[in-house]
This record gives sequence, C-alpha cells and structure tokens, in this order.
Amino acid sequence: MSIQIKEKIVGYDIVKPEAKARPPAPKSGGAEPAGGNIARMHEKVERPEMLVGNTYKIKTPVSEHAFYITINDMLLNPGTPYEKRRPFEMFINSKNMDHYQWISALTLIVSAVFRKGGDVTFLVKELQSVFDPKGGYFRKGGRYMPSLVAEIGYVIEAHLKMIGLIAAPVLDKHQRKLIDQKRRKFEQQQALKADPADGEGDGFPEGAELCGKCHTKAMIIMDNCLTCLNCGESKCS
Repeated sequence: MSIQIKEKIVGYDIVKPEAKARPPAPKSGGAEPAGGNIARMHEKVERPEMLVGNTYKIKTPVSEHAFYITINDMLLNPGTPYEKRRPFEMFINSKNMDHYQWISALTLIVSAVFRKGGDVTFLVKELQSVFDPKGGYFRKGGRYMPSLVAEIGYVIEAHLKMIGLIAAPVLDKHQRKLIDQKRRKFEQQQALKADPADGEGDGFPEGAELCGKCHTKAMIIMDNCLTCLNCGESKCS
C-alpha cells in the first residue's frame, strides 16, 4: 500500500523496535490500555537487591520502648508513564520483646498480602478496627488509639497515602474557612479567661472533646454546636 506525501518533508527520525513495543502514554484521567508490557504487583515478582522505603517511629504508653515500622516499596515500570510505587514488605523492630510473636506473625502476613498485589488498602480498616480489651490510649496530638495494632494500621494508611495508593481527604474551602473562623473565635474567648495551656502541644484548645469521626480531641462548642477543629465534623450539619 502506497502513501502519498503532499507536504514538504522537514525532518525524520528512526523508530527503534523497542519504541514500538513501548505502550503509549496514558491520557489525562484515562485508564491503562488492556494488555501491553505493563508490570503489576503479584506473588511471582522477584525481590530486587534494593528497595526504597520509609521507617516510622511510634511511642505508646503501653510499652517502655518505641516501635520502628519499616515499609519497603517496589518501583514498577520505572522511567515510563506507568511508573508506580507499591508496598512489598513490612518489618517492625523494638527492644520490647513482649510482643515478639504476634508482631512477627503480623509482619509476615502483611508482607504476603502486599506481594499478592491488587487492592491492599483493606488492611488499613481491618487493623484499625482491633481493640485492646485493656483499653486504648491517646497518642501525641490527642488522637485516640484503640490498640497498638490499630496504630500500626494508621501507620500503614499514612504510608499508602504518601505513595498515592490511598487518596487523602481534603476539606473544601468553605469547611476550612469555617473551621479557621471558629478556632480563632474560640482562642480569643480562651485568651480572655487567661487559662494556662495544658502543655501537651497538640495544637487544639484545652478541654476539647474527642471527635467520633477522626478520633482527635478537637471537638469544641461554638454557637451552641459541637464542631471538630481537625476534620470539620459538626453535630449541627
């Protein structure tokens, strides 16, 4: 089949075989095309010699020593429009040996789920729903943790948000403006009372109540309505 060229040729380029095999760049907001040489996470993916990752420190009142949670990620399709960072394995280290058995089991199971691929975000809710029969605790910032396992779930959630696997909730401009206004008004009222701060450094007013939505001690009464200064939850909305 012949092709007729009606315009003047101003340049040319040689198309290499590997360029033909490379999938086309994705359109904005579009889905990945079916097929192609796009690598995805699955249990048969071999571990490379080096992985990128992050280590998170959690210090709880239920343990004398801190826990260090390391989540390593695999970089899929590097250097292409389909480059993605996906969790591959998790490790938890601590000087506290009281929880060694179940922590070792938890890291093995979570790592296996990571390597399985697919939607691994369900782990977050499953771990966050674990409650300690002895009672939970408040971590720095006033957020309630029902158990140590639940806090590990919040660490995994923060990591998945960081690599883009979970979309972080964003307050709209109206909610953010309303929260800022109520916070300034409340701080002015507290300043007139001249009450000393509690010194916890959580950034929320003294005497704030626990929010049932974000589990942070940031609920205050403004205009006869309980409003959370952290997530915007309101009893009057």
